[in-house]
Parts: sequence; structure tokens; C-alpha cells
Amino acid sequence: MAESMSFDQFCIVELFGHQKIAGKVSEQVIAGQGFIRVDVPAAGDQPGFTRLYGSGAIYSIIPTTEEIVHAFVEQHVGAPITPYDVGMRQLPPRFQDDQDEYDHHY
Repeated sequence: MAESMSFDQFCIVELFGHQKIAGKVSEQVIAGQGFIRVDVPAAGDQPGFTRLYGSGAIYSIIPTTEEIVHAFVEQHVGAPITPYDVGMRQLPPRFQDDQDEYDHHY
């Protein structure tokens, strides 16, 4: 019977969409589905962060050394999440008279 080996290594991960991310790569199961977990180390003012990817998002995984991962992260520093505010407007409140009108027709 084959032994189950868990993956836990420094890698550069190439993703579909011409994106790359580097860090300590391991496996993680969430709700019964397998993901790879990439723990990106801190670089400069950028704190370290974690991202999870499904297998369909991955083009290739290149095992490498911790030193190469740190060099890659230093050159490709990016915020883990880019804040985006769509400026959602609230709908005006309904007038009580409008609500009463709808209630009487049913």
C-alpha cells in the first residue's frame, strides 16, 4: 500500500492568466475539496499573506529554494488584496403610503 505524502515545499506557482506567486506551498482540504496553500513571506513593508488555489487555476508548480522564493517576492511585491469601493448607493426608503397600497391589493 502506498504511503500518503504531504506536499510542503518552497515553490513558484504559475497560474492561468499569466500570474505567478511564490511561497511555501502545502496542501489544504476545505469542504472536502483539495487546494494548494501558498504562504507568501513578508517583503519590505508588505506583510506576509496566504492564498488558496484550486487545481484548475494552476498551470505549473516549480519547486525551488527558500532563497529564490524570497528573491522572487522582493521583485514582485504586491498587496494581497486590492481594496475596491464601488460606491454602492442605497435605494430610497419606501413611503408608508406605498406599502399600504401594495398590502390592500392582495
